[in-house]
Amino acid sequence: MKANFNSFINSEIPILVDFSAEWCGPCKSQAPILKELAAELGEKAKIIKIDVDRNPEIASRYQIQSVPTLMLFKNGIQKYKQPGVHSKSQMLNIINQNL
Repeated sequence: MKANFNSFINSEIPILVDFSAEWCGPCKSQAPILKELAAELGEKAKIIKIDVDRNPEIASRYQIQSVPTLMLFKNGIQKYKQPGVHSKSQMLNIINQNL
């Protein structure tokens, strides 16, 4: 996943990364919001999910200390990072600022 992750975040379109874990209750409530967001955004942005338990090296590199944490990348540059559950409107605003 490490090599794929680097190619994903170097994309010219915004990439929203959802750092989560199977055991995380708030992550489960964030998932349907992100699914709705993905449907609304279409090809304007992509959303990928990273399980911190299965990808500890990626979580460590980005200093993920709580889940869910959402990060936005564009052209390999981190544009946003915030832990906690986010609303669809919050994420739309952040992504639209980085289109």
